[in-house]
Amino acid sequence: MSTPKTLELPERVRRVTIESRRGRFAALEAEPTMGVCERRPALLVPGFTGSKEDFIPVLQSLASAGRRIVAIDMRGQYESPGAPDAEAYAPGELAADIAAIAEVIADGQGLHLVGHSLGGLIAREAALAGTARIISLTLLGSGPGRITGQRAEMLRGMLAMMDSAGDAGLRTTVAQIWREHLAPEARAGAVPDHVIAFLHERMMGNSPAGLMAMGRYLLACPDRTAELADLDGPPILVLYGENDDAWPPAVQELMAERLGAHRVCIPGAGHSPPVEAPETTASALTAFWRQAEDGEHRRAGEHRRRAGEHRRRTDDKRPAGEQTAGEQTAGEQTAGGDHSGMAVWATAPRSATATSA
Repeated sequence: MSTPKTLELPERVRRVTIESRRGRFAALEAEPTMGVCERRPALLVPGFTGSKEDFIPVLQSLASAGRRIVAIDMRGQYESPGAPDAEAYAPGELAADIAAIAEVIADGQGLHLVGHSLGGLIAREAALAGTARIISLTLLGSGPGRITGQRAEMLRGMLAMMDSAGDAGLRTTVAQIWREHLAPEARAGAVPDHVIAFLHERMMGNSPAGLMAMGRYLLACPDRTAELADLDGPPILVLYGENDDAWPPAVQELMAERLGAHRVCIPGAGHSPPVEAPETTASALTAFWRQAEDGEHRRAGEHRRRAGEHRRRTDDKRPAGEQTAGEQTAGEQTAGGDHSGMAVWATAPRSATATSA
């Protein structure tokens, strides 16, 4: 469970509701201090039992680079409405939610997608589905498949309690899990009282059906790294803390190698780098996003150059008297549709780099 150190919203960060074709989603939105968004936006997706508040420490720093930043609660998480049917929390359904939110945030253009822990697994699903226009993908403290180790054992225990309760007693069991396990853990960690109160409110705000479905997926998630590596998709960053206890750093490092991804290991951080090392995390993300955008611009320029060369070769070969598209009359252009403003979307193979922030 990610534990924010502060709940105070920075300047130019506000609570909003994202209205999408797949429903309403609670979010935190950050805008640049000057109010001018010169770069593409970013969408941040939290992990299991987490929420948009886990990203509070990095929102202002990320937005200061000239972009709109939106952190959400996924379906059934904290302040986003849930669904009674467990099928609504299947990974493909949650990924479809992400694509719908991306449409709203980016206005049909590309954005940067960041998923923390379980959110990274869902972000991967969205990238594989190809229904969202993603400029870059960041897997933040997220692994190639199911979690293992102590966290997995704790999750199995939690799900066993919920399974034995039956549908009627799920919410009571969630309260019991908080009272007997999560609250003592927070107090032992010297978490301030007001943050503990928030953690309690957040835990009880989660959909029990969503908790069970997401928890089961965490324990059974297949390794889809090879599929993502074969995808001619956006550049990928694998970003994690050196003390991550959900997926061991060595596992995430190997995943980055398999993906041909950029890799950043943050010294001193654990499973929640935005909370534990916010400035380093924000710096790593901003640098990666700029590189991804610059690469996209170069690819788009190369695409236009090649298209121009192709048109010139075609013009040289066309019969005398035949008109090119550029020689059409205004009326002909209107009838055929003027697509001069259509965006070009291109991708290129990823290159692997490793850094230590």
